[in-house]
Amino acid sequence: MPSFNIGLTGINAASKDLEVTGHNISNSSTAGFKGSRAEFADVFALSYTGVSRLATGSGVNLAAVSQQFNQGDLEFTDNNLDLALNGRGFFVVERDDVREYTRAGQFLVDKDGFIVNSAGQNLMGYPPGVRSGELNEIRVTTGEAEPRATSEIEALMNLSAAAPTIPPDPDNDPSVDIEPSEPDTYNESTSLTVYDSRGGEHTVSLFFQRTGDSEWAVRAFKGDQPIDGIDGDGATAGELVFTPEGTLDLDASTPLEISFDPENGAAEPLNINVDFTETTLYGDRFGVSRLNQDGFAPGQLIDVDVDSDGTVFARFTNGVNRSLGQVAIANFDNPQGLQPVGGTNWVETSSSGQALMGRAGETGFGLIQGGAFENSNINIAEQLVNLITAQRNFQANAQVISTADTITQTIINLR
Repeated sequence: MPSFNIGLTGINAASKDLEVTGHNISNSSTAGFKGSRAEFADVFALSYTGVSRLATGSGVNLAAVSQQFNQGDLEFTDNNLDLALNGRGFFVVERDDVREYTRAGQFLVDKDGFIVNSAGQNLMGYPPGVRSGELNEIRVTTGEAEPRATSEIEALMNLSAAAPTIPPDPDNDPSVDIEPSEPDTYNESTSLTVYDSRGGEHTVSLFFQRTGDSEWAVRAFKGDQPIDGIDGDGATAGELVFTPEGTLDLDASTPLEISFDPENGAAEPLNINVDFTETTLYGDRFGVSRLNQDGFAPGQLIDVDVDSDGTVFARFTNGVNRSLGQVAIANFDNPQGLQPVGGTNWVETSSSGQALMGRAGETGFGLIQGGAFENSNINIAEQLVNLITAQRNFQANAQVISTADTITQTIINLR
């Protein structure tokens, strides 16, 4: 009788529903997993003229198992290379020229410095400073960050307006009278470390001498040797001239330039400009608010950070942040058309369309959260309800078969 076949299709459909629900539940803690739902359609026997008005139908079949790409919760971790996509898109991973796409962002660095997932697939991205073109593997630099020689010092300080004027030696230029070993030859001093082209450290001291009501001489020393002047012979000092309001008169002032040979095998002599633009002459106290220089020593890699736009930065002990590249993001016109291939990965198909490549934060692409990964989008409570529903459907369809069997037995037993 037809009821047997109808009940059987119902049992098969309920079994598929149970399989899909069980698969979802088993992956409720799988990073980047996207749940699916079973979609069913009724079955009718057709004739040349279509479906008869008296047709009762032939049961049900599984029409599709549809992936649901809604956002999963973000779980924060202590691993800066755990990446979560908040919004649309997929990470691009590749191994042996086979490209796949994933939302699972649990990455690490392999022995060769490449950022990979647990399956050994390389995370793909754009090289530093490149906005388009072929994708490359992102590799973490493990060597030292190169040093940079100091070329500029930014000095933000206040010289005391109540400081005494130190009479210059009448036989010499006032700007050449400062002696570090003789405190009565200068009013104030401060020091900082500068770096040569090979990262060598050198302590430079600045000495200030008030030579007039609004004039100050400033000299640079390395130890007890003057090092100001373009030719490094100490012949020229800087002169700071202040306005009646206490700000620096840039037109009347003479810049301080520091030049000396490190004499330690460094490739080039140091030539440093000192910027006193924001220095003032206020009150009765000397104070240094900022004394910065733009050089740095070699540095060791200490960490890797990923910005919200996917830029991967290597951080070094010398304070340098170096871009290693930018994580590429792929999107599709129809993500539900992607083919799952296991490992929480997908590949593109004719149904999904070709991958649209871009960067996090651009139109149509989500943002990247470093130090976190996207958890499964499975709602356990919802899946348990689905489980109960599928079980009841299975039981009900089994009852259809049981009832049909009873009717059949009644007919057989007719005399």
